[in-house]
Amino acid sequence: MIKFGKGVVKHRVLILIISFALLIPAAFGYFNTRVNYDILSYLPDELESMKGQDILVDEFGTGAFSLCVIEGMEDKDISTLREQIADVDHVKSVIWYDSLADLSVPMDVLPDEIYDIFNNDESDSTLMAILFDTSMSADETMDAIEEIRGITTKQCYLSGMSAVVTDIKDLTNKEVPFYVLIAVLLSVLVLSLTMDSAIIPLFFLLSIGMAIVYNLGSNVIKGEISYVTQALAAVLQLGVTMDYSIFLWHSYQENQERFPGDKNRAMAHAISNTITSVVGSSITTVAGFIALCFMSFTLGLDLGVVMAKGVIFGVIACVTILPSLILVFDKAIEKTKHRVILPDLGNIANWITSHYYIFIILFLVILGPAIWGYNNTNVYYDLAGTLPDSLESIAANNKLEENFDMGATHIVLVDSGLEPKTISKMIDEIDDVDGVKATLGLDAIVGPAIPRDVIPDSIRGELENENYELLLITSEYKVASDEVNAQCDAISGIIKNYDENGMLIGEAPCTQDLITTTDHDFKVVSAVSIGAIFVIIAVVFKSISLPIILVAAIYFAIFINMGIPAYTGTQLPFIASIVIGTIQLGATVDYAILMTNKYKKARYKGAEKKEAITSALQSSIQSIIVSALSFFAATFGVGLYSDIDMISSLCTLMARGALISMLVVIFVLPSLFMIFDKVICVTSAGFRNKNKTV
Repeated sequence: MIKFGKGVVKHRVLILIISFALLIPAAFGYFNTRVNYDILSYLPDELESMKGQDILVDEFGTGAFSLCVIEGMEDKDISTLREQIADVDHVKSVIWYDSLADLSVPMDVLPDEIYDIFNNDESDSTLMAILFDTSMSADETMDAIEEIRGITTKQCYLSGMSAVVTDIKDLTNKEVPFYVLIAVLLSVLVLSLTMDSAIIPLFFLLSIGMAIVYNLGSNVIKGEISYVTQALAAVLQLGVTMDYSIFLWHSYQENQERFPGDKNRAMAHAISNTITSVVGSSITTVAGFIALCFMSFTLGLDLGVVMAKGVIFGVIACVTILPSLILVFDKAIEKTKHRVILPDLGNIANWITSHYYIFIILFLVILGPAIWGYNNTNVYYDLAGTLPDSLESIAANNKLEENFDMGATHIVLVDSGLEPKTISKMIDEIDDVDGVKATLGLDAIVGPAIPRDVIPDSIRGELENENYELLLITSEYKVASDEVNAQCDAISGIIKNYDENGMLIGEAPCTQDLITTTDHDFKVVSAVSIGAIFVIIAVVFKSISLPIILVAAIYFAIFINMGIPAYTGTQLPFIASIVIGTIQLGATVDYAILMTNKYKKARYKGAEKKEAITSALQSSIQSIIVSALSFFAATFGVGLYSDIDMISSLCTLMARGALISMLVVIFVLPSLFMIFDKVICVTSAGFRNKNKTV
């Protein structure tokens, strides 16, 4: 590795020129990577709810629909508005009363159950159904939503997942630049307190920033990324890879003492040392993110691949771009040197190892409640329920519930060859299910005794073709609630009794599948991440016992972090329960590996147990604190700022997790080493001095 270090030092100017030049194609790739704002689209394709969505597009040419609540508007104005909306690109059709009959015919001719679904005389409001010929989160659908909002007035409220996805897009695009700004400012603050140069934090952030741009630009190969990944990638990469830069800087300073007056040689050795130490720890971080790729809910694959790439780019930038910046701007760095503001906390190491039994007792006392909290933290799956009420789509959904007592809307697809009487009987059974307001289809509109030929072709084509008949079910229950999930099960059972190939689709059935899928994924990801990191630690340290001790220590921190919401009554987004443990394990096991390496080296050189553990803690505590505080800074501010609860909760958990892991590694891990030192030395290579016995 020393040859590589010397090569970087020799070609530092060329490296910087190439690095800055690569930002151009990376920026091009970033701006040409589509962002997917529909979380449900990451469900497995083989699920019936997802297959049904494809059938809806292929057979009916309808990929999405919205319900528009209109208040205090004359019928003739509503009719004019319907025609205007129908002219919007990618609006397939707009269904209201005048789609069925001329306005000269009173609405009272409609059956009472249908009239009541679409009209509320008390609030002077009516419902209009808008069908799109593109999918729920397609760019064309979101553009159509924006255009419809431009046409409608304040009296109109456009609800549905397409409207929610459009608002998420607008909110994310507005907030993401501030995520990066907040993370950078708080990271600079932390680094200014912990570094001995005023300008070196800027070079840290510049090299990491370039790695982030390369990573985000390379996503163009994937075609698209999720909005969650887009929002978190920069902040998470900054927090996870900052410690690599810190390791390089500290190593550079140490080697300047070894080679006084020869900064090039010092940097070459610093690069070599950093590669040796960082590669091992970065592999565990990459493994944590790769574990997410084993999720059948492919949002994990999306986030896992992007963040694994980000760690690799971060390591490369740390040992090429950052050393080049430090050497090229050496004079500026020297001129801005100052005394480190944060005091050296290494002197508490002896006290910790002398009182290790206190922390072992705390470990045992806290472990039980932490595990209970971890297993009893509540999660939510309602993707729209925690968004700000100020968003137009949320206001519209609230209006829909307030005026029409409508929570979710389901779609049924059954064989069009079924007899009208059979379908009518099935509809009667569905209407008897708890929480079902009404079931609408051709027979609900005209009744089974009236020929379907009297129905206008424009309406009939929306509800029936040669293969399928479509029914619309309105529900009183909210998406992702226990009640609506039970309702979906009951309706699916009824449908299968009449048509074994019939299917129930829509947001609520998709969300129900999301619950089932992610529950399975949680177990898979946990097992894969623990197994992968266990094997990596075992190979790196050639040890049987150390993987158990290190993973146990970090998982203790994860149990505390994920268990706190159970005691505070906080609900977490479903994705948090899956990815946070993996991220915290992969990102903060680095702290444990750093200390273990120093402990191993001291033990091998002949130091006694307490002396080795104390010196390992003393020499690594500052780096651990700086790294953890940097991770905390990069995520904490975003957690406070974001109005998207999924982003806010994830960042808050990561920030808190970094601090908890830091405390566990500083206080609990050395205590575990004190207890299990003899076992570690016997079951691990490189801990016993050749000339001494344990």
